[in-house]
Amino acid sequence: MPPKKKFYAVMRGRRTGLFTRWEDCKQQVEGFQGAIYKSFPSRAEAEAAIAAYKQAGTLPFDRAVKSAQTAKPSAIDLQSEDIIWNSLSVDAACSGNPGDMEYRGVWTASGEEAFRKGPFAQGTNNLGEFLALAHGLALLQTLGNDMATYNDMPIYTDSRTAIAWVRRRAVKTTLKQTARNQPIFEMVDRALAWLQVHPYSNPILKWNTEQWGEIPADFGRK
Repeated sequence: MPPKKKFYAVMRGRRTGLFTRWEDCKQQVEGFQGAIYKSFPSRAEAEAAIAAYKQAGTLPFDRAVKSAQTAKPSAIDLQSEDIIWNSLSVDAACSGNPGDMEYRGVWTASGEEAFRKGPFAQGTNNLGEFLALAHGLALLQTLGNDMATYNDMPIYTDSRTAIAWVRRRAVKTTLKQTARNQPIFEMVDRALAWLQVHPYSNPILKWNTEQWGEIPADFGRK
């Protein structure tokens, strides 16, 4: 008796869409950080899952979503019900300390970039994490002017330092200001000034790296 045919819905991968062969699906998700896919017994169910995911930006089907079978520790644990998928995730990367620093924010469910800045010379990872979090809060508030749901959207970061600096509206860094890193300090000053006059209601949440793997906004350079 021939095996039952399966249809593979890839929501996040090198290519997204419907695949009828596991080999083709595997090429899209194997080794891809935060891959999201699931097999279905019918084409209609797979297409419905893809459409629902695109529309809602969440996982509308059961929590038994597979991650790549050869997933590395950096892959997101998609079976966790603790993750709030309708959220923004931010992170930073720094080549050296100090070194070239950049930061970005992505929509947690889709992995699509919401913003990306840098690289900037002679920065630190802590400063990048702080700027990413402040930038994310400002973005959500701007979007909230047109759609109120953004005003309460959670924002994830894996940096306790960034959370503390944002909540205190103060940055404590040992990095000395130079002509090369002046743009970074100017951005920090602007971020602090924005935080002083813009109250926000977005929950700032610590990404649980130990249980979930790397945050979706991770640059993948570890």
